[in-house]
Amino acid sequence: MKPIFIDKSEIIKRYKPINKYTHKGIQGHALLIGGSYGKIGSVCLSAKAALKTGCGLVTAFIPKCGYEIVQISVPEVMVLTDKEEEFISNINFQILPQAIGIGPGIGQEFSTQNAFQKFLKSNKIPLVIDADALNILSLHKSWMTLLQPKTVLTPHPKELERLIGKWNSDEEKMDKTIAFSLQNDLIVVMKGAPTYIIDGDTIYQNTTGNAALATAGSGDVLTGMITSLLAQSYEPLNAAIIGVYLHGLTADIALPETGYQSFIASTIIDTIGKTYLSLENNIERQELL
Repeated sequence: MKPIFIDKSEIIKRYKPINKYTHKGIQGHALLIGGSYGKIGSVCLSAKAALKTGCGLVTAFIPKCGYEIVQISVPEVMVLTDKEEEFISNINFQILPQAIGIGPGIGQEFSTQNAFQKFLKSNKIPLVIDADALNILSLHKSWMTLLQPKTVLTPHPKELERLIGKWNSDEEKMDKTIAFSLQNDLIVVMKGAPTYIIDGDTIYQNTTGNAALATAGSGDVLTGMITSLLAQSYEPLNAAIIGVYLHGLTADIALPETGYQSFIASTIIDTIGKTYLSLENNIERQELL
């Protein structure tokens, strides 16, 4: 099965330029749920990435221990806290976000697992699932039936293995992921080199990115970017495709200045603006032809 390559032409077809009359109230509201004691940085990265990807409003839902950290680290982000100090035990909020990203730094406490199940039972909002939220799902595979169609999952290879089982070849890995996507009507972002996006039996292969992205927090940033695009009213598949492309492009743009060694997850966030400018310049050139 031949993949569709995610290149400039594919992105330009899907990208929606910003309306010059827009305001924060119509640029989408994203909610990022995650964090636990010692892992609040994950949510800081996701939330800041969501803002830098164009979301009008971003809220973080975290355990109490992260309140000051997030407020100080990312002052543009609003914060809601769980009743527990060190982990999430009850996902309860009164806001109405357009998209939710869950999992970065969330841990696998028993109370967190129960809170995740309760959340999935009632949630109807477009969702991105990452990190330990994926690992919790792999422990309770029957919960897959609680997911809304076209929920976006963003596993790295080990998380994917826990979800679909071991494989003996790249071909078997792809076949099992396609079957998993079809069975559950989910979009799977198979993080790697290259990253693939699986939507049923349709495969998309990203063309941007390099080894610099193999750094702590890179996946948390991607979760924030895709959640942001979902909140801005992109369809789940397009949010995943554009998010992965822009995420990879940050590494291609920044690498000549940073080198591989000093490129970190925050570099991705700092370079998102340049990726958008690059994309918009390509659109302008195409319009002139």
